[in-house]
Amino acid sequence: MGRFVQDSESHGSLRDLQILINEKSDLLDKEVSNILKKNICITWKSPIKTDQFAEYRDEDFLKLLNLESKIKVPLENFWPKLGPQWDALGLNDKTVFLVEAKANVPEIVSSPTGAGPESKSKIIDAFAEVKEYLNIHNNVDWTGTFYQYANRIAHLYYLKILNGIDAYLINIYFLNDKSVEGPSTKEEWKGALTVIKQYLGISKRNKLDKYMLDIFIDTNNL
Repeated sequence: MGRFVQDSESHGSLRDLQILINEKSDLLDKEVSNILKKNICITWKSPIKTDQFAEYRDEDFLKLLNLESKIKVPLENFWPKLGPQWDALGLNDKTVFLVEAKANVPEIVSSPTGAGPESKSKIIDAFAEVKEYLNIHNNVDWTGTFYQYANRIAHLYYLKILNGIDAYLINIYFLNDKSVEGPSTKEEWKGALTVIKQYLGISKRNKLDKYMLDIFIDTNNL
């Protein structure tokens, strides 16, 4: 089962995103529209209040986005079970949006993968494929530091490149979340993101760059 009910009385990015998606989605539509330079109105499939703010992963995230009939390469062939649990998932016509949200800098420093030997081997192979596509030739182990950031990019590659699906990865960075002592400026976030991308070897101009959107939302507007 790839559906996970979330606490409606939480704090930090979990609560910020629940409010943004369910009550202030126009703010996100506006930000996405500004970046893509066209009017975008996203129908959000998760986390939705009437669905217990559930988050989805594995085959269930594909089902939620109505992608089953469009998949050419089965997800299990690319990535093992217990893949990314998406903070939010949305649709705009034939375009899908995968969302990861953060409210403070420590959140982006994720733990290394805890996968067993067989699963880890599949993950390493997937990362090698993504790195080759992005023309990254360093020896940095993507299953270690910043693993979460890397595996989200891998799934964007899986949908867009391997399956030809119009997909975007949206990284939402919340400002002024006092509950977790989060950054108050975009510059603080951008500094941290520069470190991540340099460490992983991701250049400013790469084949997936225009499908990876960094969006900053001030919690004072929620």
